[in-house]
Amino acid sequence: RETATATAAPASGARIVNGKVLAAPATRRMAREMGVEIALVTGSGPNGRVTREDVKAFSGGDVPSTVAATSHGAATAPAGASAADERIPLRGLRKVIAEAMHRSKSTAAHYTYVEEVDVTDLVAFRTGAKAAAEAKGARLTYLPFIIKAVVAALKEFPYVNASLDDAAGEIILKKSYHIGVATMTDDGLLVPVLRDCDRKGLLTIARELDDLANRTRARRATRDELRGSTFTITSLGSLGGLFATPVINHPEVAILGVHKILKRPWVVKDQIVPRDIMLLSLSLDHRVVDGAVGAEFMSRVVEILQSPMLLLLE
Repeated sequence: RETATATAAPASGARIVNGKVLAAPATRRMAREMGVEIALVTGSGPNGRVTREDVKAFSGGDVPSTVAATSHGAATAPAGASAADERIPLRGLRKVIAEAMHRSKSTAAHYTYVEEVDVTDLVAFRTGAKAAAEAKGARLTYLPFIIKAVVAALKEFPYVNASLDDAAGEIILKKSYHIGVATMTDDGLLVPVLRDCDRKGLLTIARELDDLANRTRARRATRDELRGSTFTITSLGSLGGLFATPVINHPEVAILGVHKILKRPWVVKDQIVPRDIMLLSLSLDHRVVDGAVGAEFMSRVVEILQSPMLLLLE
């Protein structure tokens, strides 16, 4: 006949019988859900059994700081110091973002294509047009130029302006050009949408972009203004860094990351000269957009940005 053997867990932990902590199944389940290592909890029930109240007390911090830190996977606090992890409920906008990003990364077959763009002529064009744009009530940033270049390329490569209906097993080629612009707010990232960008000029896009971004940051954008995009742009230039690999705004199949413009040495007609260079990073869903198509799309965007007068033909 087997004889039950009881062992005390280390660090004043639970009573262990036959290699298992003495606790009810419901108590074990609660400990798992709360992220508590039940073997570290000192039981107050009969024969040292760990109760639900013991788990709650342990999770609430009624244990030495070194033991609490170990139970949550954190580094042991230095001698003489006290530290406690903070648990913040995942809810509201943060929960929406988390679910959207997880859905995108677990569904789309992401790959990212990075390209350098010589935007020297674009910088000069914008500098010369800023005053005239302001006189017409438009703050002319680089983003309206990029939006127009993207729309021109989307017309030539319709599979980039698409979505995949997994349930129906169909690729949906969008006939509208609604461009989402990722916008950081105090509560997290939102994507307001500029609609029908193929029908609007630079100054109209500039004015609408400013208004929509400001209202989004103030959390005054409507629900309809935050959905329905067919392609998304995220501008990271003001944050520095070299380039990022943006996550696709599901169910779209592509997102363009725009990065900081830097003055760099560049070879022009066998001469090294200073030029304004920008990096673009294009993430695509390989289930819909093959690598060659993604590269050709990006090349068209680059061509337009390097020769901004081409926008006059759009």
